[in-house]
Amino acid sequence: MLGDEAIAQAGLDAGISGMYAYPGTPSTEIMEYIQHSKQAKENKVHAKWSTNEKTSMESALGMSYAGKRALCAMKHVGLNVAADAFINAAITGVNGGLIVISADDPSMHSSQNEQDNRFYGKFAQIPILEPTNQQEAYDMIHYGFELSEEFKVPVLMRITTRLAHSRAGIETRSPRPQNQLVLPKDPMQFILLPSIARKNYRTLLGNFRSFVDASEESDFNQFIDGPDKSLGIITCGIAYNYLVENYEDQNVPYPVLKVGQYPLPRKLIEKMMNTCKEVLVIEDGYPMVEEMLKGYLGKENIRGRLDGSLPRDGELNPNLVLAAIKKEKFEIEPIPSTVANRLPAMCKGCGHIDAYLALNEALLEHGKGRVFADIGCYTLGAYEPYQAISTCVDMGASITMAKGAADAGLVPAVAVIGDSTFTHSGITGLIDAVIGKSPITIVISDNYTTGMTGGQDSAALGRIEQICEGVGVDPAHIKIFHPTPAHHDEMVALLKEELAYDGVSVIIPRRQCVQTMKDKDLAIKVKELGLNNRK
Repeated sequence: MLGDEAIAQAGLDAGISGMYAYPGTPSTEIMEYIQHSKQAKENKVHAKWSTNEKTSMESALGMSYAGKRALCAMKHVGLNVAADAFINAAITGVNGGLIVISADDPSMHSSQNEQDNRFYGKFAQIPILEPTNQQEAYDMIHYGFELSEEFKVPVLMRITTRLAHSRAGIETRSPRPQNQLVLPKDPMQFILLPSIARKNYRTLLGNFRSFVDASEESDFNQFIDGPDKSLGIITCGIAYNYLVENYEDQNVPYPVLKVGQYPLPRKLIEKMMNTCKEVLVIEDGYPMVEEMLKGYLGKENIRGRLDGSLPRDGELNPNLVLAAIKKEKFEIEPIPSTVANRLPAMCKGCGHIDAYLALNEALLEHGKGRVFADIGCYTLGAYEPYQAISTCVDMGASITMAKGAADAGLVPAVAVIGDSTFTHSGITGLIDAVIGKSPITIVISDNYTTGMTGGQDSAALGRIEQICEGVGVDPAHIKIFHPTPAHHDEMVALLKEELAYDGVSVIIPRRQCVQTMKDKDLAIKVKELGLNNRK
């Protein structure tokens, strides 16, 4: 199999329920293999191209939210498009196992750059796997899903063109059944409001030692001793092959540390440093490990956030810096008891409130955990007394996560997104949903403005229905209502009707933001567009 095909087959054998990707060399064959696989069809594995890498990452995260295993693949530059969701997924964590494949392209055979996406994994502070050959690529997928579900984090697998597009014999395993549909134990896990994100981030930081321990014990990291200690060699991923091909029977005379899992195995690194006079690092890509080793060599003379001289999280201040300079123990000053804790809240009279009250009632018979929200004022619907949403990950993720959860079998699934966020990054997700004929209900809460950031112009003003029709939503399932207490029963009935529809429906609660009522220019535009006409 090609390396790409080995990864795809491993995903099927490991029990994935969905494969999400956007085509890009050298990753394309992963999706194509699954799309043509009889095994995938028999097991109803979702395998349709996404509109871009961002939507593919978010859909995979939505499937993970629903408890199923998902693969997400892209070429290296695609991770730049998906970076918002990718980095934040490390903070939300996962429910079902999630592996992100980055196919890097050293020498730019078909790319604009040759970035090394191990840095993305290091930046996100999650485990990274880098196979040496096709068999390791296959085995790492199985291991990666176990790792992902053990630590509840996404795992990044980095491959290169040479591994993706070369062939080798593969020994496969017996297929594993797909995960059952199960929602997260913590209903707030995927809602990245600052108070929750800070807590989740500390959990991620606290897991780092366990990630290192897993690397120390991993079969993919091996110290191979050699008689000539004048040089030690560290190889990363496929670079091991470039080394051993220079020696008869692959017998390298020097000690070799073969690295296939990150964070770097510190004990094996120190063994190499203490054993060998000089160290050569061979890595196909950027000098990431080399830079880190130079840091290790001077570790006794470097202080900061890694050694605890400064706290690992939170904002610095002059007192903390002075304590670090004097090598004194720092203490975080507690908030005075006289300062009352007050949660942020939506404005009185906000149309989002009435929309959520109607949505909560319409969903009573279906239960909690079905509403995927987005970035905006309406994210505050997570708090009491509404507790109306289950996720808030990044701009535009509501529609694509609802789609992914529906792909996993969570039906009905609802996306809540604001008018401005919809045009920022929600349209591509809607395209995916229309093409996939997803049974989801999308609530585009239209308050005529970018409310959360102070009432800036919204690109969606007067265009939402046309955009939805333009990308293929059936006009019969584009509904508008005026969110006020007087229209509550009407809104509930309309929502129930569309929740029962087996396809994409769009509901637009339309009422001006109370904070923009004095904006005369906006009032003129609204009048010209006829948006205040009751429907």
